[in-house]
Amino acid sequence: MQARGLTKRFGDRDALKGVSFEAAPGELVAVIGPNGAGKTTLLSILAGILTADGGDVVVDSGAVGWVPQQAALYRRLTVEENLLLFARLEKHPDPRASVEEMLELSGLGERRGEIVARLSGGNQQRINIAIGLLSRPSVLLLDEPSVGLDPRQRARLWEFVSGLAVRGTTVIFSTHDIQEAERYGRRMLVLADGEALFDGSAEELREAVRHDAADPAASDNDFETAFVTYLQHRGH
Repeated sequence: MQARGLTKRFGDRDALKGVSFEAAPGELVAVIGPNGAGKTTLLSILAGILTADGGDVVVDSGAVGWVPQQAALYRRLTVEENLLLFARLEKHPDPRASVEEMLELSGLGERRGEIVARLSGGNQQRINIAIGLLSRPSVLLLDEPSVGLDPRQRARLWEFVSGLAVRGTTVIFSTHDIQEAERYGRRMLVLADGEALFDGSAEELREAVRHDAADPAASDNDFETAFVTYLQHRGH
């Protein structure tokens, strides 16, 4: 997937200012930045939900799966019923076969008959991602997928997502958690006030943070604080 010079305005506010980047098959890309940086706007444009005012998006092949922050689930239905409903909405030729595939992939086969409202937040998010995978996308977009999850749920979620990348799915996710981005993102795209400030590996970002930090050693002990300093030095 490639984004080329994406711009987006909401009234007098520039939500995106010429953002460009690309993500290879099987790559995990973390989109990070403060509130209002343009993370959700960028993902929404990549998903085709929003139309950019300028620039374009190129997907080499396959569909794009979109998983918003708020789970798009029918809480009174079972896990299986939710997946079957969305498989039919996707007009799959064999909806039940698609449901079985997603139950196996998400590891939720044993919970297929459980009412969604009774499941943990982590399991609900896994269903949410499974729905995003029904179209068998080559690119999966996740908007802050671990918000509200406890550490154990978060670890299971990222084990699942990392497995998708190993199978060749390009995964682009937004997060406020700098440590999470560093741990799971093979590449990082830093946004602030609609601008792309950095695009590279976690180690390259750490080096950039060290370079800008008042106390370079601080970035080894408190990466998040040093990252805030990095943004401030760039006027954000």
